[in-house]
Amino acid sequence: MAKKQAFGEEAQALKQAQRKMAKVIISTKNERGKYAFRETMMDQDDVKDFINRNKS
Repeated sequence: MAKKQAFGEEAQALKQAQRKMAKVIISTKNERGKYAFRETMMDQDDVKDFINRNKS
């Protein structure tokens, strides 16, 4: 069976309610010379700010 599809205002409201997420991976080098990675899921709009705050 096919999914029921919404049209018009209903569809636009559902589309705007969905959050666009991004997975950001930040790497850091420890004192032994090995790299550690940290993953974070966040809103797509906040990615640039997060990267700028976490630059070494």
